[in-house]
Amino acid sequence: MEGRASFHDGGTAARHEVRLRLSEDNQALVIEGDSLPAPLRWPLADLRALGDHADAARLVVTRHADHVPDALPRDPARLVIEDPRLIEWLHRTRPRLHRRDLRAGTGRRVALRLGGALAAVLLMLFVILPSMAGTLARLLPVEREVAFGRTVTAQMERMLGAESPGSLDCEAPGGTAALEAMVARLTEGRALDYDLRVRVLDSGMVNAFAAPGGQIVVMRGLLDKAEGPDMVAAVLAHEIGHVVHRDPTRNALRAAGSVGLLGLLFGDFTGGAAMVLLADRLINASYGQEAETQADIYAHAMLRDAGLPPAALAEMFERFRDLGGEVDGALAHFMSHPRLSERIDGARAAPPPEGAVTPALDPGQWRALQGICGAPD
Repeated sequence: MEGRASFHDGGTAARHEVRLRLSEDNQALVIEGDSLPAPLRWPLADLRALGDHADAARLVVTRHADHVPDALPRDPARLVIEDPRLIEWLHRTRPRLHRRDLRAGTGRRVALRLGGALAAVLLMLFVILPSMAGTLARLLPVEREVAFGRTVTAQMERMLGAESPGSLDCEAPGGTAALEAMVARLTEGRALDYDLRVRVLDSGMVNAFAAPGGQIVVMRGLLDKAEGPDMVAAVLAHEIGHVVHRDPTRNALRAAGSVGLLGLLFGDFTGGAAMVLLADRLINASYGQEAETQADIYAHAMLRDAGLPPAALAEMFERFRDLGGEVDGALAHFMSHPRLSERIDGARAAPPPEGAVTPALDPGQWRALQGICGAPD
C-alpha cells in the first residue's frame, strides 16, 4: 500500500507533501517527505480519523497518543489524504479508525463537573434567587410593581381564554357594589400601601389569587361554590394578607429569575413565554409555609376587626377540601397549600370578634355578588 498525502506537524503552519507506505513488518504507516527531517512511523493500530472537516472526499488522520494531556488523547499532527484508493483501504482494514478514545478517568471528571454545575443551579434556584427576590420585592417602587402586576394579570386573562383584556370581567352593577362593600368593610381603618383592585372573572375555576401591585382576582367558580359571604370575605382577607406582605411580587420575581437562569442553560425564552410562565406560577401559586402562615394570621386579624369570625377561614378551607374532586379536574387553589389541617385548626382557635357578629353581606347583596357575572339571582 502506497500513496501521497499532505502532512501538518501541528506546531507550525507548514504543509509537507509526503509519501505513505507500509513498514516492512506491515504494522505501521511510514511517512516520508523531502521537507521532513526524518521519516515518521505511525503504528496502524494508533491511526484515528477526525470528523471535524467539511470535505467528504478527504480523510484527515491523526494518531492515538497517550502523552497528550487532553481528555481526548490525540497527536496534534495531521495527515490529509485525498487518494480514494488509500482512503478505501484504510476504511476497510482499520476497524478502529473512527474510534474515540477517552483518557481513563474522563467520565468520572465529567460526572463531577456536571454534578457541580447541577448543584450550582439548584443553589441558585432554591437559595440565592428566593433571597434576592425577597430583597427586590422590598425595594421595588410601588408604581413599578403595579405596572408589572397589570402586565401579569393581562397574561392571566389570556390563559383563561379572554379574547381581549377585560373581556372576562364580571361587572353587573349590583354585584360590583356588593363586592366593593365587602372590600370596604375588610379594609376599613387599615393603611395599605396599595389601592386594592379586586375583580371577578367569568371562569368556573374555584380559585382566587393575588397578583403584584395590589390586584386580586376572584373566579366565578369560587362564588358559585361558597356557602355564604363570610367564606368569600375570608378568601379576600387571606389574599389581602399576601398582597400586604408582597408575596405575589416575591413569587413573580423568583419565577422571573428562574426563567432567566433556565433560559441561559437550555435556550432563550422570549418575553411572551416568560410572561406565560409567570402568570401560570401566580394562578397556581403555592407559597412557602411561612408566607401561608403569615397570610392566615393577617386574615384572622382582618376578619376579627371587620366583625367577622376568623373561623370562616376554616370553613372555607374545609369547603374547598370537600370540593377537591368536583371542579372539572382543577383542584381548588387552596388545596395546593401545605398543612391544611393545621391551618383549619389555627383559624378555629383564633379569637372571635368582640361584640355582635353580622354577615359580610346581607342576603340581597350576597345574591347580587353571586350574580355578578350575569347568572340568575
